[in-house]
Amino acid sequence: MNPVRFIAITLIGLFCYIEAVHCQTQAVWGYECVNDRCVKKAISESSFPPEKAISLPACRLFCGNGAGLLWPQPSGELQVGNELAHIDPDQVWFEWDEKFHDLVNLWETNKERFRKQLKTRAQDNALKSGGKAVRIKINVAHDSLTLNYKTDESYKLTIGSGTNGELLATIVANTFFGARHGLETLSQFVLYDNIRNELQMVTTANVSDAPAFPHRGLALDTSRNFIDLLSLRRTIDGMAMVKLNVFHWHITDSQSFPLVITSRPSLHSYGAYSSRDVYTAEDVQQLVQYALERGIRVIPELDAPAHVGEGWEKLGVTACFNYQPWENYCVEPPCGQLDPTQDALYNILEDVYREMNLMFNRSDVFHMGGDEVSIRCWNATTRIQNWMNEQEWGLQEADFMKLWNYFQTEALNRLDKTLPEGDKRPIIMWTSKLTESPYLEQYLNKDRYIIQVWTTGNDSKVSNLLEKGYRLIMSNYDALYLDCGFAGWVTDGSNWCAPYIGWQKVYNNDLMAIGGPYAQQILGGEAALWTEQSDSHTLDNRLWPRLSAHAERLWSNPRSSWQMAESRMLLHRERLIEEGIAANSIQPKWCLQNEGNCPIGGDGGRS
Repeated sequence: MNPVRFIAITLIGLFCYIEAVHCQTQAVWGYECVNDRCVKKAISESSFPPEKAISLPACRLFCGNGAGLLWPQPSGELQVGNELAHIDPDQVWFEWDEKFHDLVNLWETNKERFRKQLKTRAQDNALKSGGKAVRIKINVAHDSLTLNYKTDESYKLTIGSGTNGELLATIVANTFFGARHGLETLSQFVLYDNIRNELQMVTTANVSDAPAFPHRGLALDTSRNFIDLLSLRRTIDGMAMVKLNVFHWHITDSQSFPLVITSRPSLHSYGAYSSRDVYTAEDVQQLVQYALERGIRVIPELDAPAHVGEGWEKLGVTACFNYQPWENYCVEPPCGQLDPTQDALYNILEDVYREMNLMFNRSDVFHMGGDEVSIRCWNATTRIQNWMNEQEWGLQEADFMKLWNYFQTEALNRLDKTLPEGDKRPIIMWTSKLTESPYLEQYLNKDRYIIQVWTTGNDSKVSNLLEKGYRLIMSNYDALYLDCGFAGWVTDGSNWCAPYIGWQKVYNNDLMAIGGPYAQQILGGEAALWTEQSDSHTLDNRLWPRLSAHAERLWSNPRSSWQMAESRMLLHRERLIEEGIAANSIQPKWCLQNEGNCPIGGDGGRS
């Protein structure tokens, strides 16, 4: 190499390092909105000059009437102007009413999160200096931090001109939760222009928005494989981006008991995979607060009387623990169920409930599981048979359902004892034999119990529950089980619920259609990830962006199918990646850059 050229290249590299300037190649491609579609064109001084070229996100804004940037799509009014302004991410100011003292710290956290989101949008590029300042005014009517099925999560967002050349964004909501959603939408109106190397923001917009369903969640299992706290926080960050509001924590199961219960230490000391694979009360409390700051409530689940084993077995209150051949007594190894005939069991449960209620900040809903109880397991235990004989019960299905109800009644009484007097909070249980007629009507009060459905969406059991007046949460496995479609781990071939469920099927899972005339009894839904074949290293890829499709279905209840959302989904997936969430790739990037060329049928994905 020519020595002079070598020195020049070295000096340029040193300058870039010292000045923190990314010496990137000038963008050669821009976009133009043609017939409501973003068309990629080479930038040149003649036919397509740089001043005419816009970035892909800007084009999606103009071609999509504003909606092209947003996920989930707003459910109400959306008016967006056709101008963008260069903004300075270091000149973003917040104003809120400090008379609501309990909200101040939450807004401080969200202020820093918003600023970080803006800088992340720049993709590590050193931005061009200058730009307008942005002032964000947040008006919240009430200081309540109760997030339940009656909470108003609506908001109105207005963007316009402020004083002294500032851009002014005003968010009006009845609650913190609605205002936080408005701030999330505002962040999506900020985009990075790779042609001019600057952050840009919409100069005028009006958005009125509210969710279609009050329960919009993820059910995550952290017991089959341990999920570390960093991954849980990252998952909650992603949930906040798409306005999901429930993290249902399936924290224990037969394979492990990672939750530290100080009054019953053998549960985690014998039940956790290792001393590192545990969640302490402090861990849980911090995660609950982290979720609250992002508009999400955490619902704990202690699955019982089945799906227990490791840890419990040392307390002497289990039946059929690790029996072989396991397939005769449970659906996956190791088998294990609680023995309802052991009086000591209910004292243990009361201790567990008490500590869980404290660490989960007395979650206003408690999930008691109730999934996949095996009558054969109980019937294989002589102690249980003898106890049932003493009650003058038989050993038929109806008798074992009576035993199950005995457990459920006693366990619920102990849970209620750990709550303030008169606090009868709702209980969620999975669909099971107990939620079928005639046991449903005999044992489960529809005013107290909410049923979470994991069967198929068209199962007659769903219509039976609705006709009987029960409230439902849908997790129908044919559209919302995100662990489906991988290799079998206890059998050859694929796992039990194959094939793999793509984001399109998640998106089209219409809960209104499932509910029909009883749709108002469906509170919402949860996508579920059971972690037999997933852990912290694969979590993002399993969840995202399919969880985003679920979020838009529950927030917007779109009347159009996935084809209309595809171009937005591809852009949204890029935003997830920018935020450090390793979302699965769903198409070649060429499809993102050449809108409308990849879908089969439909209208090319215009939104």
